[in-house]
Amino acid sequence: MAEKPSNPPKKVEECPGGAPPQQHNEMEQLQLLQKDAGRDLTKEQNSARSSWRFIGQMFTNKSTWYQDMITMLTKRAAKPDPAPTQSIAPAPSMDSFGDRIVSSPNQVPGFVRNMHQRFMSNEPPDDRLFMDILRLTDAHPTDVAVTLLRCAPSCDRGAAIMWKTIASSGTTVDKVLPSLLCVMDGWPQQRMYTSDGDNKDVFSLAATRVVWEILRLPWCPEPFMEYSPHLVVALLFQVFISTEQVPEEVDSFWRTCQEEHSLSTSINRFAMQTLRALFHHLQCVDLLVAMERKCGWDTLLCVDTHHYAVGLLAREMRRVSIPLCSCIALRLLRLLNKEEPRWELAAMAFLVEVLDCLDLNEWGENILEIMTKHLKSESKEECHLALRGLVVLSQNPLMAKKMCNLSESLVQLLRNADGEEIRLTLAVFMNMLLNKDILVSSPTAPKLAEALRPLFDNDNSHIQVLSIQLYQEVMESVVEKGKKPLKMLVRESLLPLFFHCHSENRRVAESARETLLSALSFLNRKDLKHLLKTEDPWSFGERVLAEDRSQAGKHLRQALPYLESPQEPVREAAIRSIGIASMLMRGQQEELQVICEALQVLSQDESPSNTNLIVQVMLDERAASLNSSSGSRQPGQHQTPNKRRQSGAPGTADAEHS
Repeated sequence: MAEKPSNPPKKVEECPGGAPPQQHNEMEQLQLLQKDAGRDLTKEQNSARSSWRFIGQMFTNKSTWYQDMITMLTKRAAKPDPAPTQSIAPAPSMDSFGDRIVSSPNQVPGFVRNMHQRFMSNEPPDDRLFMDILRLTDAHPTDVAVTLLRCAPSCDRGAAIMWKTIASSGTTVDKVLPSLLCVMDGWPQQRMYTSDGDNKDVFSLAATRVVWEILRLPWCPEPFMEYSPHLVVALLFQVFISTEQVPEEVDSFWRTCQEEHSLSTSINRFAMQTLRALFHHLQCVDLLVAMERKCGWDTLLCVDTHHYAVGLLAREMRRVSIPLCSCIALRLLRLLNKEEPRWELAAMAFLVEVLDCLDLNEWGENILEIMTKHLKSESKEECHLALRGLVVLSQNPLMAKKMCNLSESLVQLLRNADGEEIRLTLAVFMNMLLNKDILVSSPTAPKLAEALRPLFDNDNSHIQVLSIQLYQEVMESVVEKGKKPLKMLVRESLLPLFFHCHSENRRVAESARETLLSALSFLNRKDLKHLLKTEDPWSFGERVLAEDRSQAGKHLRQALPYLESPQEPVREAAIRSIGIASMLMRGQQEELQVICEALQVLSQDESPSNTNLIVQVMLDERAASLNSSSGSRQPGQHQTPNKRRQSGAPGTADAEHS
């Protein structure tokens, strides 16, 4: 197909360290999300929403904040874990985190480990310790987060208090979340660096445990709303990867978590429960109910059906919040742009469901590049998803033009036996050619027409309609230079289109008639067009067959497959055409033998139909013709079929069938 030159597709920016800053587009859409959510809140929901905002403002009243925080976070410490009493170095005071004391960032991990030990001890925590955590985390968020994940990966009692303290401040948790997400993105472990030179790997599940603990709070930190697209993708990936494979070290770590926290659930189910808790805080109640009703959560936990569940989740999510869907889609684009993306099938399943939520003028080229790559995949599911994406892209006039260079690949897909691939490919071509600025090139037109012709007879009526309609679009859109090689193929399609005009399926019959009229206009056959418009179909058929006697054999063989049609009007049209062809082929015994063999099968059907009556008349006429021919060869002699067979006279097989 002809296309205008285009600029190379834009690449989605890769974010350093696996913990990307929020892109401008994502932030704008999330602000809309927050406004939309706030507009529909009830009084009770407003109260819940304001609770975590209030927590972040409590720092202005230190005495009140200390008292509330200590009361809430030390409830579980009333019955401390049995452990030997040990001497712990005094924790640095609130004023100790200036440049005078923390002269080097490599001291931060030591301070964090000291604080964790104090919360794990039997002694009640010092009031100032809570503010110390926030001050230190504000100044060194990555060091604090990674060190705490290393020294307490299962998120024990002391670590839970520290994380909840961090979560009480929106500004503090906003600084920590990128590090948590970076760890979550790695599986099974992520290598992280702290200022003291430690570069040990951190379990991905350790960060998920922290997120779970924070989501159990009565309030949801505001940054969780802003980072929710990244959180959703990370948790969905963990559900899949922990269902597919669990390394031994991860399994051992999870058994420790189960023993410490009495967790009876599996890893993948725990990640799914964390995801559901996140949706609950995002107030996506309708989504949770719909997924439960449609068994989506259970489907999510099976490797073979995971991508179907992700697609279902995307469809339900777009009903709740299109801005959230858009931000998740942009996050998935980053993943799919990597050279070796993980979880690509499920990512594609989500993306194709929400493509129309994105600005294709901005992201279309990047999406087209991804869909083109997966179009060549050996996986049927990936190919189907890529085609679904192309169907959406082809509805955009600008993107339809950029897709012209895919014509050759799409034509090849039409030759496959996969019905879904064929249906989607036809839809892509239809969308492209409905754009009148696109013309079919001379090399593509005959290849496409040739691939479409067998689809007229497809068992699926929808594929029949699409292929016939697309054939019409090809004739009307071909460039002038490509009309000549296309005309021969169009002439050969007249008879099949004529047969389908008799289909009992109204849409097939109407499409075939419209395309047949277009074909006659393309061939400049006003006489045949007049016969068709005057509702004189048999005269039309006779004229087509009688015009070129040398093509009678080809016309006959075109009609033979339609004798097996389950629709009687189509069979009747085929038989009448065969009768006309047989008259034009008198003396060609080999071709007529084929006719008799085909008609003999139909004559054995005892149903009282017009088709069978026509068949019987044709066979009787053929038998009379053969008898007459036999008499002229041997005058005065009459032979029974058995005697003729024994003598081996010419035409014995024809007479026997008669």
